[in-house]
Amino acid sequence: MKLTVVMPVYNEAATLEEIVRRVSTSCAGYDMELIMVDDGSTDGSLGIADRLVESDPRVTLLRTGRNSGKGAALALGFAAARGDVILVQDSDLEYDPAEYPVLLAPILDGRADVVYGSRFLGGPHRVLYYWHCVANRLITTLSNMFTNLNLTDVETCYKAFRHEILEGIRIRSKRFGFEPEITAKIARRRARVYEVPISYSGRTYSEGKKVGWIDAVKAVVTIVWFRFFD
Repeated sequence: MKLTVVMPVYNEAATLEEIVRRVSTSCAGYDMELIMVDDGSTDGSLGIADRLVESDPRVTLLRTGRNSGKGAALALGFAAARGDVILVQDSDLEYDPAEYPVLLAPILDGRADVVYGSRFLGGPHRVLYYWHCVANRLITTLSNMFTNLNLTDVETCYKAFRHEILEGIRIRSKRFGFEPEITAKIARRRARVYEVPISYSGRTYSEGKKVGWIDAVKAVVTIVWFRFFD
């Protein structure tokens, strides 16, 4: 099994080298490729990414050309992926690559086409913003109402897909609307979806967190759009 890890990168110079090291360590037992997609970084992330590519032949770097958003970066990475399984990894340290075996197990044993890593199924997590949690649960509930899935965490970064599931799917959302959009589209394909518990080490805005309340509003619009108009 070949694993492709797709990692959007936007101004994560403080964490990029460490997260790539953790991905490499966690993937020691896999035939792995890591595709970093720089989304117009201006903080030195691009120079770090160039060095990482030179030091590891499993790592490649793509560029969106300008800051377009997470969805745009993932669409570019998915198009270049050669793995049998494709996994999304953020370039900060909120999600732990040591949990890849848990994420991949339902796919590798033939039970699942898609696996979501849920932050709300009992894994350890840093205690942070209450209203973020409320918004996440509301978005997940609304998404479930339109997709007839019973997920607990639509907005999670950790999503793993069999390559065949993503074939032919066009990602239209440029920013964080990717999460409800891809959920709607895999539901439409009647993919076998599993959730597994993961840990979560969230960060504050002063530490670099980027998603905000406007993204929650856009997520609601995205859920409705991809149910009725896409």
